[in-house]
Amino acid sequence: LRHRGYDIKDLAEKSNFLEVAYLLIYGELPNSEQYNSFTKKINTHSLVNERLHYLFQTFCSSSHPMAIMLAAVGSLSAFYPDLLNFKNADYELTATRMIAKISTIAAMSYKYSIGQPFVYPDSSLDFTENFLHMMFATPCEKYKVNPVIKNALNKIFILHADHEQNASTSTVRIAGSSGANPFACVSTGIASLWGPAHGGANEAVINMLKEIGEAKNIPKYIAKAKDKEDPFRLMGFGHRVYKNYDPRAAVLKDTCKEVLKELGQLENNPLLQIAIELETIALKDEYFIERKLYPNVDFYSGIIYQAMGIPSQMFTVLFAIARTVGWMAQ
Repeated sequence: LRHRGYDIKDLAEKSNFLEVAYLLIYGELPNSEQYNSFTKKINTHSLVNERLHYLFQTFCSSSHPMAIMLAAVGSLSAFYPDLLNFKNADYELTATRMIAKISTIAAMSYKYSIGQPFVYPDSSLDFTENFLHMMFATPCEKYKVNPVIKNALNKIFILHADHEQNASTSTVRIAGSSGANPFACVSTGIASLWGPAHGGANEAVINMLKEIGEAKNIPKYIAKAKDKEDPFRLMGFGHRVYKNYDPRAAVLKDTCKEVLKELGQLENNPLLQIAIELETIALKDEYFIERKLYPNVDFYSGIIYQAMGIPSQMFTVLFAIARTVGWMAQ
């Protein structure tokens, strides 16, 4: 997997998310001056209109954050009428504005769902730090960003930034082909991404691992996955494009271990132990080998998110933050 000719593993290890965002949009990695200018634009546009806050108050407190995000992003069309004519829009302004605001809206969606006040973006922080700040800080307590957590989330964002003509990207492009404004187009991408067969798969992986419960139950669930009459499916395995090990999954497996080690959970995290054992057994099973079913990008990402303290209903929201870069670039 390559972004504009650069191996995804190299980008995940050596770049940050906004460098990759610049790469996808402009076709080349930024130099220092270009990066500083791009970052400044992102910071400038990270605030959302205060009137948008009133929209959040119309949602039920139990609303899924993806539902809130979908509505909030679509509503941006009402705040920027000068960009409704996509043919005449300032593409660079539109892209930076959307990338900047999507993380703020994502954090607001989470805060609203748990009944906490919104936290404003801090332009002194980088993109990933700022998102964690808006997610976990409160008016009475600052959030100190753990560098290992920041590095892990940065890698996750890079790995999810773009991936050919997947369902949500195709949806955005089809909506855009009608001349619809970019905010409306991105909202259609969010709707498509919400599907469990697409962006919702990492949440489904966590639910599956919880259902399995213990490593001793894995053989029973392997048998269920092979049974055509059984509705159970192993989530996080197989990919329409990759017929070998998803290169993004390999990065995330190592990242998962780094995060859990930092948090003191490497040896006692039950979901990780089940995931590793499940992968080991599946990769030795002829059924999975013949069908080329290997772990994909969703298999370990949910475990990382959960260790960070991010609830499962926010997993796809974070996917949307990253993939917005790819949508805008395309």
